[in-house]
Amino acid sequence: MNTKLFQRLCETPGVAGREERVREVVRGAIRGLFDEVREDAMGSLICTRKATGGTKRKPTRVLICAHMDEIGFYVRHVDDNGYAWVNPAGGFDPRNLFHRRVLVCTDKGDHVGIMTSGGKPVHIASPEDRKQIPEPLGFYIDLGMAAAKAKKTVQVGDYVVMHEPFVEQPEAFVSKAIDNRFAVFAAIEAVTKLNKARGKTGQHACEIVVAFTTQEEVGLRGAISAAQSVDADFGIGLDVTLCADTPGVPEADRVTKRGDGAGVMFMDSSMIADRDLAESICSLAKRKKISYQRCILPRGGQDGAAIQRSGRGVRCAAIVCGTRYVHTITESIEKSDLQATIDLLAAWMTSVK
Repeated sequence: MNTKLFQRLCETPGVAGREERVREVVRGAIRGLFDEVREDAMGSLICTRKATGGTKRKPTRVLICAHMDEIGFYVRHVDDNGYAWVNPAGGFDPRNLFHRRVLVCTDKGDHVGIMTSGGKPVHIASPEDRKQIPEPLGFYIDLGMAAAKAKKTVQVGDYVVMHEPFVEQPEAFVSKAIDNRFAVFAAIEAVTKLNKARGKTGQHACEIVVAFTTQEEVGLRGAISAAQSVDADFGIGLDVTLCADTPGVPEADRVTKRGDGAGVMFMDSSMIADRDLAESICSLAKRKKISYQRCILPRGGQDGAAIQRSGRGVRCAAIVCGTRYVHTITESIEKSDLQATIDLLAAWMTSVK
């Protein structure tokens, strides 16, 4: 795997609605992989690879969506003391926001800040004080600047992401924004695998469209527009899902288990997968000896739902990869599960007739 590309994707700031830096990394990484690349009005990259199998009939068109955005914030106010107050763009658990390093991204540069909430430090806080957990709107950013400079440097509408490094462990990668730079990376790696293959293994009878979408974390917005323009026959939502196989979580709630391979999502709160398509992906994984696991996510969705509801309706499934600690700065993905997801996606693209 191209670990350096994965690291760059994860560390590049790109909150929902401000994905332009990530988009430029993707542009460079996909050079030579697609026959056509266009950017739509929502900022999604729509990348088309023509059928290579030599068929004379109109090829089946498949759409794979991988969103580029990460959860983050927008500055909504800078007060007279120089503190920046923010509005969330995406779903946060406030317990994960205390005393975090963040990057405030402005037109004139990026600035490291500290995100926390009002209240007493631990040494002078009462037991009751320590139980208080504010909502995300109750958090502010300390920029380490004089108030006058902060008000000149940061303005309403600037965006904020978590500021933590990508780390490689012996069997896992840990980073902020693995949701969903994993999918961006996996799509690029899968198409690269097709591109490098020789003979029949690299051919595909279908037309492959990969949409690197925007604003998924605030309602699948980029995928809605992309899917309408593509008019696909089949769709795949490519995303992370929960891997809650950690202490304190009942086995029935785990969704996926680390090391058991790629996930085939049969249902989440946004989409019920086309049964035949999902089952065919499972059968393909068995034939190709790619490790996989069937899963259902009780709450949460992904871009496949937007594809499914587009036009006259599209047969859709979701290929996912279990990720521990989703929507935190320490999202963790197993290397073997990531590779299985790449292999399954590449195999599926070559299997569609």
